[in-house]
Amino acid sequence: MNKYTLSNGLRVVVEYIPHVRSVSFGIWVKTGSRNETPENNGISHFIEHMLFKGTDKRTAKDIADLFDGIGGNVNAFTAKEYTCYFAKVLDEHLPIAVDALSDMFFNSQMDAEELAKEKNVILEEIAMYEDTPDDKVHDEASRASFGDHPLAYSILGLEERLTAMGPDTLRGYMNERYTIDNTVISVAGNVEESALLELLEKHFGGFANKAGIIVGNEPPLFHGEYNFYKKKTEQNHICVTFPGCSITDSHLYAMILLNNALGGGMSSRLFQEIREKRGLAYSVYSYHTSYADSGLFTIYAGTAPKQTKEVLDLTMEQIGELSVKGLSEEELHRGKEQLKGSLILSLESTSSRMNRLGKNELMLGRHYTLDDLLRRIDAVTMEDVQFITKQMLSVPFAVAMVGSNDKAAAQLGRNRFVPGTV
Repeated sequence: MNKYTLSNGLRVVVEYIPHVRSVSFGIWVKTGSRNETPENNGISHFIEHMLFKGTDKRTAKDIADLFDGIGGNVNAFTAKEYTCYFAKVLDEHLPIAVDALSDMFFNSQMDAEELAKEKNVILEEIAMYEDTPDDKVHDEASRASFGDHPLAYSILGLEERLTAMGPDTLRGYMNERYTIDNTVISVAGNVEESALLELLEKHFGGFANKAGIIVGNEPPLFHGEYNFYKKKTEQNHICVTFPGCSITDSHLYAMILLNNALGGGMSSRLFQEIREKRGLAYSVYSYHTSYADSGLFTIYAGTAPKQTKEVLDLTMEQIGELSVKGLSEEELHRGKEQLKGSLILSLESTSSRMNRLGKNELMLGRHYTLDDLLRRIDAVTMEDVQFITKQMLSVPFAVAMVGSNDKAAAQLGRNRFVPGTV
């Protein structure tokens, strides 16, 4: 991996992979729903959509035809803390992809007619999300955990806020957030680096928005609240959430190993106990989400209303056993091998390498080699896992539920694992 800086200060990270014939190219911007306000919630995601709706020299169809015509893929995504525009193409077509994405990035028209149509598309996306309770519950879990902090905002935004947004609103936000200091270009694949830098200088060297890095909001406090979203469903969808680790936390890998053992796979405790042994749920799992200064550890289960209490009781039982006995040596060893395997396998894709480069540069400003990461995983001890378990259970947990009846979830004692409580 090599890091460069263009003449205007724009950061570029590149990984040359000679044995492939593809290149993944990404433009990363350090802005997402976390950087929004109640008044403009959803604007980061709206801008992401609008950059595909036409430039001064290309229509939306032209953009689609261009990438289809070279057998490439182009897409984008918005997260809580960043937005990424990316393409994967054959190495010989990289100049075409860079030309098109830079055109979209700098010259999007924000046409009022196109904006009105795309606004309706996003409203349909929100409606689809609302009709998917096993997705909706995770947003409710964020609100139960972080209250009204921007990290709890929906990435898609709210209908009433989006309706009020016009072209000038989007341009103003881009001028504020889409700055050189907030942007990183990441490239991975079969690429000649001197030619790449010349290409990037040509298309991005004129980027002159140096408004500077805007100080982000304060770290969120973990609330440990209860949120119930009433909806007619066949299942109750439940999330139980605990405070987790930030991306810079020294115990991050201990938390990931804890997650693997509790609900991270088919051999995990929750999957085996709730699905395999008792058949109480089709989907039950846990996951950990890291942010710049905080994190969340979440357990999800979807089950019939009549089985909700039993599923929650079994979940509490597994957490309680973990808090008292910790992991077994076998679970720790298996978790390490699983984590190392998934890490190494993910590096076989130019897309995942580009993602890793861009996110690390944007959010951390540094990069670890594969050997560094493997050493960090191997260095996790049982004491590290016990420490993070104790920390995770030191405050009342949060509960979120989407369903028709919340009696079992509402009666769950959220402070049951906190020391000194009954």
